[in-house]
Amino acid sequence: MNSKYISLYGDIIAKIEEGTFPVNAKLPSESSFMSEYGISRDTVRKALNLLEQNGYIHKIKGKGSFVLDINKFNFPVAGLISFKEMAEKLNLHSKTIIHTLELESPGSNMMKHLDLTNDKEIWKVFRIRQINGKKIILDKDYFNSELVPKLTKEICEDSIYRYIEGELGLQIGFSNKEITVEPCSEEDEQLLDMEDYDMVAVVRSTVHLMDGSLFQYSESRHRPDKFKFTDFARRTW
Repeated sequence: MNSKYISLYGDIIAKIEEGTFPVNAKLPSESSFMSEYGISRDTVRKALNLLEQNGYIHKIKGKGSFVLDINKFNFPVAGLISFKEMAEKLNLHSKTIIHTLELESPGSNMMKHLDLTNDKEIWKVFRIRQINGKKIILDKDYFNSELVPKLTKEICEDSIYRYIEGELGLQIGFSNKEITVEPCSEEDEQLLDMEDYDMVAVVRSTVHLMDGSLFQYSESRHRPDKFKFTDFARRTW
């Protein structure tokens, strides 16, 4: 019995991904699925519940099930989450490509971003994020080498945050973020699969440890069709 609802679940996902059931479209009724697949109403409901749990559809009582946009990945504005953590949470087929990993002397602009009072070298890490075979994010990160003294290709391909917290024993605390939409740069066009898009969503962040120490400045450049930035807000008086 389990294989029947899993089979229906997989068929509906395939039709959503190929566009047979487009975004915001209403799915056929439970009775239609029962008749087409020769299955019980309980089996149909199990498949629909699983689709809703995994973010493919939204069920509205008395109206039916509607297709959600699966091509955009939720990226929390207020949260502090690494790409690795997000990819694992959303079960994405992802790959990180290291473009730049080097120690460099900071210019005046980067000294300001990282609140540095000396010209000690900083880590410059540029990583291309590939999801489902498409290069859609360029992460440009700069780290205070006094707080993050060592980085390797293996660490950067996995998770720098995991290394900072697990290996260095530091506790990442909070960040400040600025989000803009900007024209593509030549670098974006060279490193990302921009297709016909000429704009990118840019998230600039400064990230602090729990003790307030500023250890990272980040510029994350996203192809705009693939990401939506989400937040939760509560009205206060």
